[in-house]
Amino acid sequence: MTTCGAGELVNPVFDPYPSAKMSETSDKPLVEFRDVSFSHAAAAAPIISHLTFSVAPGETLVLLGESGCGKTTTLKLINRLLLPDTGEVLVEGKPTTVWDPIRLRRRTGYVIQEGGLFPHFSIAKNVALVPTLEGWEQARIKNRVDELLSVVGLEPRDFADRYPAELSGGQRQRIGVARALAADPPLLLLDEPFGALDPLTRASLQREFATLSKSLNKTAVFVTHDVREALLLGSRIGLMHAGKLLLLETPENFLKSKNEKAMAYLATLQVSAGSIQEKAT
Repeated sequence: MTTCGAGELVNPVFDPYPSAKMSETSDKPLVEFRDVSFSHAAAAAPIISHLTFSVAPGETLVLLGESGCGKTTTLKLINRLLLPDTGEVLVEGKPTTVWDPIRLRRRTGYVIQEGGLFPHFSIAKNVALVPTLEGWEQARIKNRVDELLSVVGLEPRDFADRYPAELSGGQRQRIGVARALAADPPLLLLDEPFGALDPLTRASLQREFATLSKSLNKTAVFVTHDVREALLLGSRIGLMHAGKLLLLETPENFLKSKNEKAMAYLATLQVSAGSIQEKAT
C-alpha cells in the first residue's frame, strides 16, 4: 500500500503497458474508444452504444448533441468515473481499467459549468489544488498560480486572495480553466463549460479558449449542444444521438454534411434578415 497526494492510499497496480506513456508530439491517439458500450441497470436502452473514435494529440474534439445523448457519459468514461460494459477506452495508450484512477484524473484537467470551484477555498487555493496534492514546493505552486491567473486574464494581485462568491460567472469560469491547467495535464475534458454564461461573456470566453488551446497545444474533448461553439472550437466535431456517433468531421466538412441531424443543427444558424424584419413588423 502506497500513499498518493494528500494522504490518499492507493493500491500499487502492475503496469503491463510500461511503454504506453507518450508525449503531446506522439502521432498515437491520446484517447481511443474501441467499440465501447455503457448502460445503467434501470435504463431501457444503452447510454453509449458501440462507440469507436480516437483523439489525436493537440486536437480539440467537440462532442455535439442534445441533452441525454451520452456526451457527458463519454467524458466520464475517459477519466474512469465510469467503466465500460463492453469495449475498451484507452488514455495515453493504456486502458482505463488498468490506470490507477487517482493518477489518471490528475493527468486530466476537468472543467464544468461555473468552474466547479470550492467555495471555501481562495482563488489561489482552488487553482493550486492538484499541484498541492502532487506535493509541489510552495514557491513553485505560487509561481504556477500567478502564471495561470495571468494566462486567463486575471491579475494575481487582485484575484488570488478572493473567493468564488466574489467573482462573476465569467471570472469563475476562467478560474476553472486555470485550475484544469495547473499541473500541466496532457488532456483536458470540458463539459459545457460556457453554457451558463450570458451570450457576450460566452462569446468572449470561446474566443479566449480557442486562442489558449492553440498556444498551449493541449488535447481536449469538449462537450456542447451549441453548434456555433462546435464550429468555432473544434478541430473535429463528433455528432452524437442516442448514445451513438452519427458523424465525425472537420468543421468544414460538417458544414457540407447531408446527415439529417447535422443539417438540422446547421438550419439553426440560418436566421435571415428577412425573418427578423418580418418578426419586427
